[in-house]
Amino acid sequence: MISLESEVLERHLEIFHHKSILFAGGINDDFPKKIQKISTAVSVWSWYFDYVKRVTSSVEVDFSAICTKKADMLVYYWTKNKQEVNFQLMQLLANADESQEMLIIGENRSGVRSVEKLLAPYGDIAKIDSARRCGLYHFSLKKRPHFNQDKFWHNYTFSKLDNLTLWGLPGAFSANELDVGTDLLLSTVDKHIRGDVLDLGCGVGVIGSYIQKLNPRANVTMTDIHCMALESAKKTLAENQLSAKVLASDVFSDVEGKFDLLISNPPFHSGVDTDYRAVNELIQQAKWYLKDGGELRIVANAFLPYPDLLDTHFGSHEVLAKTNKFKVYSVRS
Repeated sequence: MISLESEVLERHLEIFHHKSILFAGGINDDFPKKIQKISTAVSVWSWYFDYVKRVTSSVEVDFSAICTKKADMLVYYWTKNKQEVNFQLMQLLANADESQEMLIIGENRSGVRSVEKLLAPYGDIAKIDSARRCGLYHFSLKKRPHFNQDKFWHNYTFSKLDNLTLWGLPGAFSANELDVGTDLLLSTVDKHIRGDVLDLGCGVGVIGSYIQKLNPRANVTMTDIHCMALESAKKTLAENQLSAKVLASDVFSDVEGKFDLLISNPPFHSGVDTDYRAVNELIQQAKWYLKDGGELRIVANAFLPYPDLLDTHFGSHEVLAKTNKFKVYSVRS
């Protein structure tokens, strides 16, 4: 099964014949595999570890913050995060040769129409198809942009977070400001947390870093599927002279061992769509990763159907804090 974006690309297979192809952006299907037979080489640059774990084909996937690969044709899948898009496109084009060809595909609701204004200063761009509520654009590079990763870093400090300075790159959760739900979750964190702690979906590292700063003896592990979140969490730790383990994991896919506390502000969106897969797996599998008496603590929008799921797998739940919009839930193994 392929995405709506890939269905549009499938209408233009002649473009891929006898060329090396590099896919990038928000690609989340097996379309690269479909064109292997007609292309000379196919590879993918992805920031999403869940995609890396799902790929079963022979297509090479590069999971990294910076891409140094080149190809005859770049194919970019637009994402809803404008800063992320700008970072990736500028990096790809700065690394490309002049006259580089690129296809940009995206759903209209994600804002793909703005690609014309974004790329016009660097070459020729034109829409070549419109179908499946998506737009497909062809771009030819004439003037390479300058790319400096350091200019994309953003940092901010909150005094109530014990003066923790948070560092974020585009696309990372809480990169520009502290999420309201995370703020409520942190209000339940105190200096009594001990032992092994797993911060799932760490974003820029707010939760894990705060726990590590309050409780230096805690053994903190931080995970995320987003490459820029992992880079951000590492920098947040380094800039605050903190130490914790940071690793890529799709929920528990690459997690080992058991923990005294699993803590998370779990996502319920994938791109512009609602997606409960990650939080369902988190709650369903949490018992396997908790020590006896260990705790799972999550924050969620109050309207989300998590209490029933928590009760199904743990028997009951406790609400540690709440506002009109958010609730912090706690269950124990």
